[in-house]
Amino acid sequence: MVRNPEDSDIWNILASVLDPEVPAVSIVELGMVRFVEREHSGNVRVGISPTYTGCPATDVIVRSAREALEGAGFAHTEIQTVLSPPWTTDWITEEGRAKLEAYGIAPPVGSSADKRSLFAPSPAVRCPRCKSLHTTRVSNFGSTACKALFQCDDCLEPFDYFKCL
Repeated sequence: MVRNPEDSDIWNILASVLDPEVPAVSIVELGMVRFVEREHSGNVRVGISPTYTGCPATDVIVRSAREALEGAGFAHTEIQTVLSPPWTTDWITEEGRAKLEAYGIAPPVGSSADKRSLFAPSPAVRCPRCKSLHTTRVSNFGSTACKALFQCDDCLEPFDYFKCL
């Protein structure tokens, strides 16, 4: 995605909006912000892709983005939901992946290009606590639908894994 340098102030404001389900990462780090447009009138349009259609946090994210922009003086803000192309974990930034792991959530392993991987055996997922690759998937669903529950075979701690979507 190409960012207009003139809109860096808007991107910085949006980078302060945290995901309510994973408050260690911003919606920019998750790759949810698809575009920012500043019109000559001063109005701002922002495109946000939910992590999946029907995600219960989407309304909170949109409201938080609008409040952050309006609080920074952008009184006329339009937030557009972008469903195509659908969000993918490939859009999570490297900084976002590092923050997920530091928060205790294993970041996605590999690419989401092949959707058959959703039905394949579990990838080698590194424990975010002790960094061991000796882990076992306990459940296909963790604390949210976009995560799976794993357990480390070395430190025995359970943890969420952000599935490749």
